[in-house]
Amino acid sequence: MSLNPSTFLNQERNQKLKRNFECLKNSQQQTTSSLQDNPLQNLQLASWEVLEKAQKSGRSKCPRCGSSRMFYCYSCYVPVETVPTKEIPVVKLPLKIDVIKHPNETDGKSTAVHAKLLAPEDVTIYTYPCIPDYEEKRHEIALIFPGPNSISVKDIILHLEKNVEKNVSCGSDDDSSSEPFLKKAKIETKEDRNLSECKSNSRSEDTVLKRVIFIDSTWNQTNKIITDERLQGLLQIELKTRKTCFWRQQKGKPDTYLSTIEAIYYFLVDYHQEVLKESYKGHYDNLLFFFSFMYTLIKNAKNSAGKE
Repeated sequence: MSLNPSTFLNQERNQKLKRNFECLKNSQQQTTSSLQDNPLQNLQLASWEVLEKAQKSGRSKCPRCGSSRMFYCYSCYVPVETVPTKEIPVVKLPLKIDVIKHPNETDGKSTAVHAKLLAPEDVTIYTYPCIPDYEEKRHEIALIFPGPNSISVKDIILHLEKNVEKNVSCGSDDDSSSEPFLKKAKIETKEDRNLSECKSNSRSEDTVLKRVIFIDSTWNQTNKIITDERLQGLLQIELKTRKTCFWRQQKGKPDTYLSTIEAIYYFLVDYHQEVLKESYKGHYDNLLFFFSFMYTLIKNAKNSAGKE
């Protein structure tokens, strides 16, 4: 039985569409698989050339303490001699970050030092129990830690605005109860304008976080720090669920337990979008400059050894 020309053309067209669909589907699957294999590959990072050269030359001396290290000294928080400071990216953060490190946390295994190296003006690392007293400025500080009273990043503004409503205004004893129900139009004086501007500036200042605290320790060690009286009453923030790429994943813990530098990075990305209300264009990607390089090195080494 012969097919008429129109039927034949329709079948050809359908088969061609089907093949195109299968190709597109396979391409999408390959892209998804690639992202799963290396979720850090789309970061906007500075060149790794300086790290690649340092890796080939091997360990080098710390310019401060003289210890032999690879890439950077995790005790002095500076790059080694084969990694010139001028070739390391510097990241400017929208707020200050304090990292409280557990005394038993191994310095060489901690990623908190990455933050100090890459954002030296905005990051401070403390070793517990030597930490600041946050009492006087607790209204502008948050602690990144999950808990029953934790809020999400997107709810930060709402929480801070509620606090502003409780604060005393800039010095005006405005007794509104004495005002009559009907009143003439008020002519705004210079003092009124100054007071209004003062209130506006106060509200703007008080609805932005100034400092965020991260705890650098294994999850089994966090209880001693999180229960410290100096950290009580701080706003607690819980991060969105994300999978870690850390090569030293804690035994028996899910892959949603992030390393310290990952937690800092993901918080800042969310804060930039949800609180600052700005589109994210890789502003803080270089915080993962060392982390992503080491992740790639270790992944390639595993692949070469057949331990994927």
